[in-house]
This record gives sequence, structure tokens and C-alpha cells, in this order.
Amino acid sequence: MCNQFTLTFKATEQILLREALASWGISKRSLTSIKFDGGTLLVNGQVKTVRHPLAIGDVVTVLFPLEEVSEGLIRQKGPLDIVYEDDVLFIVNKQPGQSTIPSREHPSGTLANFVAYYYEQMSIPSTVHILTRLDKDTSGLVCLVKNRHIHHIMSHNHVMNKTYEAIVHGKVSDDCQEIIAPIGRKSSSIIEREVREDGHFAHTDVDVIRHHANFSHVKCLLHTGRTHQIRVHLAHIGHPIVGDDLYGGSVAQISRQALHCASVDIKHPLTGKMLTFTSPMPEDMKNLLS
Repeated sequence: MCNQFTLTFKATEQILLREALASWGISKRSLTSIKFDGGTLLVNGQVKTVRHPLAIGDVVTVLFPLEEVSEGLIRQKGPLDIVYEDDVLFIVNKQPGQSTIPSREHPSGTLANFVAYYYEQMSIPSTVHILTRLDKDTSGLVCLVKNRHIHHIMSHNHVMNKTYEAIVHGKVSDDCQEIIAPIGRKSSSIIEREVREDGHFAHTDVDVIRHHANFSHVKCLLHTGRTHQIRVHLAHIGHPIVGDDLYGGSVAQISRQALHCASVDIKHPLTGKMLTFTSPMPEDMKNLLS
């Protein structure tokens, strides 16, 4: 029981336990899992069902079931650049060239494989919950959480800002601009996206950090999270990312898109405190600017 993820609440009104749990963000799916998969609901230290009536001041303890690593996810020892870790958050810095999650073609060597091994070694009773993913060739910060319930509440009601740095072709004329252009899958490809009228709403802010001889070093703030959003939007305004040959960038000087998740501002799901994490630009992108 000591390894179970636990949350504690105090009742502020006379209400059924079921209704109180809903007001505290415990989903019906979580309650079903608690009931059938080894979780427990305690009121003042005593096991109770969701039908129990609470009195003001009652202390409710929710013990969530132990989680099992997803089937097919290979636990694999590998390097992890851990930026931050607590009982619920796990922030790492991903290197370029590494996939975030396994695929049929690449079932091992991914960030998720390494995290699963780390969790096992540290006796963390969770499968791998990735809150923010990065493309294989994009470097920088990836946010994970250590519990299914926390993943649920952060996926549906989280406060987060992600800032990327990119090196693009040409001189971006506007030092600050807002790109609002819908993105959808290109009809001739299962991978490539494009700006199209029937696409999903997408919003990116772009600020120029510095102009170089043939490049612009820009900062991008995401307001939405569409697939390939920054890559598509920058190509759309005529400044594809250097190295991004899928969207018109040249690979003559770098073999991957020069895109890096440099900072994340995130509201902690339990404390409500805003946290900021940063990641330095990798060497291959620095070399482009030197």
C-alpha cells in the first residue's frame, strides 16, 4: 500500500462521497478502476463506498490502484536527462533523433522505453504517461506524469505554455507575428500536414531573436498543439525550418529540423504553483548560428 499513489481531501459540506470525488476531479473511470483494480476509498481512516455520506471536516483518502506497464512496452536501460521530478511530474530533456514512443518499426530505444526501465528501478508504480510529445528529430523538453488520474486532469484542464526555438531559412521580415492558419493532413500523404481551409484551428506566435546571414533564429509560442504545427506554419509564411526537408528546408548543413523545445511553463496539478523549466540549445543548432 505504501507504493500506491494517494490523494487526501477534506470535506467542506455534507455530501455523498461520490459527489465529493467528482467535485475533486476524480473521474468515473478512475472510480471504476479504484473499485475493481485494487484501489481504496477511506473516510477518516475507514474503508467506505461511494454512497457514504460525508460530514463537514471528514478526511477522505483516495488510494489509486498500482499501474502496470503497457503491454508491448519494452523496459530498456538507457540515458535520461532528467530536468525535474516529484511525486507526480517527470520532466526530461529529449535528444534529437530519439522517438518519444515506440512504433511497430522501432519498438525499442525510445524515450518511453527508457522511462519504463527507470520507473521499474525506482519502484514507481506507474506506466508511462506522456503529456507532451516531440517529433523524433525535435529536441528539448518532454513532460510526463506518474499517474493515470493526474494525466486525465492535466489533459483536460491544464495550464501550460511551450516555447520553441527554431532556425529558419531567410530573413523573417516581421519581428513579431501571429500565425493563425488551420492545419490538416495533406491528401496525398499520411504523414505530411498543410494549411488548408478544412483543417483544425492552429495558432502560433513567432518572434525573431536574431537575424543571421542566411537564417533567422526565431522563438515560437504554441497556443494549440496540432501535428507538425510549427513546421507547417513557418513553411506557410515562406521560412521553412533548416533541415526540415519534409516542408522545404535544406539538409545541407544539418540533418534534422532545427527545432528545439526550449522552455515549458506548467501549473503543478496538486500545488497550483507555476513552474518553469528550460533546456539549452543542442550543439548541432548552435553550430548553425556560429
